[in-house]
Amino acid sequence: MEQGRVILKAGRDKVVRGGNPWVFSQAIDRVEPAGLQAGALIELCDAEGRFVALGHFNPTTTIAVRIISWNPGQDMRALLEQRLTGALALRSRVVGADSNCYRVVNGDGDGLSGLVVDRYADVLVVQILSAGMDRLRDEIVAMLSERLSPRSILERSVGAVRRREGLADRCSVLWGEAVSKAVAVENQIRVEVDFEHGQKSGYFLDQRENRVRLAAFARGASVLDACCYTGGFTLAALRAGASRVVAVDSSARALAGLKHNLALNGLAPQAVELVQADIRSYLASATERFDLAVLDPPPLARSRKDAVHALSLYTELNHQAVRLLAPGGFLMTFSCSAHVRGEDFMRAVRFGLARGQRALRLLAHLGAGPDHPTLLGHAEGEYLTGLLLADLG
Repeated sequence: MEQGRVILKAGRDKVVRGGNPWVFSQAIDRVEPAGLQAGALIELCDAEGRFVALGHFNPTTTIAVRIISWNPGQDMRALLEQRLTGALALRSRVVGADSNCYRVVNGDGDGLSGLVVDRYADVLVVQILSAGMDRLRDEIVAMLSERLSPRSILERSVGAVRRREGLADRCSVLWGEAVSKAVAVENQIRVEVDFEHGQKSGYFLDQRENRVRLAAFARGASVLDACCYTGGFTLAALRAGASRVVAVDSSARALAGLKHNLALNGLAPQAVELVQADIRSYLASATERFDLAVLDPPPLARSRKDAVHALSLYTELNHQAVRLLAPGGFLMTFSCSAHVRGEDFMRAVRFGLARGQRALRLLAHLGAGPDHPTLLGHAEGEYLTGLLLADLG
């Protein structure tokens, strides 16, 4: 693999030394040699030429360098082995025996910027999102197959991040047999995962621990699961003894998946009302009151320029959601928009509650589980933020 040096402008090394793995193009003074190709391994140096970090370079993107190590002179294959070993060791501690689906590698949070690996029972789904990791596909597949012995390794490398790296979308079988669906277990609940049509890698693994938390408030409760997808929160609520769930999603395919998951777990379908609707329209027109509401919309800010409009939408959605909350009820509300900071989301929710003239207590800040680690210096990696709120009555 070709290797070069990227020299930072004076004073621009502080953020990287503080643990942020992204170097933006405007922080770079020069590249040596000129003409390094996308995905090249580079040493990042400060303005005086001193080593700062090791990373992958891409001359065509705003995130021009993705850091993979702060230590000099490391062999790339040995570093991959080390990072994967560390990732698996962490999951062995934070994922219980009641789940066989979780995130194996979480990109920057595991020191492998541009690589995401999710596990669903004996199927691995790989997302390769950077030019540097794209060059390492064969090594990554070999290590995963050796360590985890999966039935299949699928690649679902799609989306705007990959295209900004100059890479075409790619969906293929990297190892083993072709698999379109699999049944996995999350918190003792069976879920069917659709790899061809599902969102993200097939399921929203980042909400695993929040679905456990939901159970403490669901027994005997009437529940609204807004933007329910294939029913992760609905299944958790029913398993915990919820009396009734209204599950709302705009996708007929997602609701069909939810209905199938109810059958997989022997849960009574009559306890769930499935509603296919745009969530804004549903919340604005609904009149039923709920003891517990979950609001987990898709990303409302796909880019930084969308953030202001997204915050307005979060205010509106939370205003309408709290309007449907019964006295003394509970609200779990989320943003998965990477371009909306946690404090901004909280402010938007607060404005929504004020508009509805309701006083809610903050019980907990919510986020992704520990199988989705982020570097302490990398606020951009904390894309999922949520609040658990209780009505004061």
